[in-house]
Amino acid sequence: AIPAAGAPGKVQAVIRAGNKSASKPYKWGGGHGLLNDSGYDCSGSVSFTLRTAGLMTASLASTGFMSWGRRGPGRWITIRANAGHAYMVVAGLRFDTSASKRTGSRWSAQMRSPRGYVATHPPGL
Repeated sequence: AIPAAGAPGKVQAVIRAGNKSASKPYKWGGGHGLLNDSGYDCSGSVSFTLRTAGLMTASLASTGFMSWGRRGPGRWITIRANAGHAYMVVAGLRFDTSASKRTGSRWSAQMRSPRGYVATHPPGL
């Protein structure tokens, strides 16, 4: 993914971090014990991008993202989480482990239904 012109520095940092893990394989528990892991699960990949961009200090499981940050969609970044899955939308692109099945990357322009997910976002974004 390419950061949008005029995107805040933290958003650009999230996109750059997401690019580092976007093509790594799915690995259950990946990104929770090691920041730089050989693969990532859904919440591990979201955690990696946010931690690498300096927006959080520890990895969370999907349920942790349900109460992380500010409640509701963000202007630039929205994390969607429930008890079994987490993904995020960054500057209009979905970052989701399920996207890699279609695109070979965690990034996708195709959105998924937000039904059943709690929306949160980093403060200010």
